[in-house]
Amino acid sequence: MLTFNIRGENIEVTQAIRDYVQKRISKLEKYFEQSVDSTAHVNLKVYQNKDSKVEVTIPLPYLTLRAEETSPDLYASIDLVTDKLERQIRKYKTKVNRKSREKGFKNLEFTPETADNDDDDKNSKLEVVRTKRVSLKPMDNEEAILQMDMLGHDFFIYEDAETDAVNIVYRRNDGRYGLIEAGD
Repeated sequence: MLTFNIRGENIEVTQAIRDYVQKRISKLEKYFEQSVDSTAHVNLKVYQNKDSKVEVTIPLPYLTLRAEETSPDLYASIDLVTDKLERQIRKYKTKVNRKSREKGFKNLEFTPETADNDDDDKNSKLEVVRTKRVSLKPMDNEEAILQMDMLGHDFFIYEDAETDAVNIVYRRNDGRYGLIEAGD
C-alpha cells in the first residue's frame, strides 16, 4: 500500500488537494502484482507566473518511478504526471515480460538503488556536496538504459549479469547511448 509524503512550495496543501493526489496516484497500484509498501513523494510548486509544477517520486523494490509536469492548472498537472507514471510502468512491464520470454525466466527481478543528481553549487569547485551509496544488481545494458530513462538521468551504474563487472551506461550528446566497461 502506498503512503504519501505531500509537500507544497508557495502553496498550502489543502485536504482537497491531498485527497486528489492520493486518489490519482493510488490508481497506479493496479499495475503491481503484490501489495507495495512504499512512500510516494509528491512535491507541488506554484510559480509567480501561476504555473503549477508537480513532481512525483515512487521508490519501488525493483525500480524508481519519477515524473514531473508543469501546467497552468494544478489539477491538470497532477493528471499529467499520473499519466506519465502509468506510461513508465507499462513500458517497464512490457520490456521485462519480453525479456522474460526471450530468456526463459519465470521471475525477473532486480533492485537498483540509483543516485539522484543534486544541482551543484556554482561557487563550489571540486567539492563533494553529496554522497550516495548504490546497491548494484545484475542486469544487462538494455535494462540499465531503461532504468536510466525512467529516472531521467544521464547515466546509470550497474553490475553486468554476464561478466559481474561494474558498468556505466550514459546518454551521449547525439541522443544515442554509450557504455563504459570496467577493466582489470
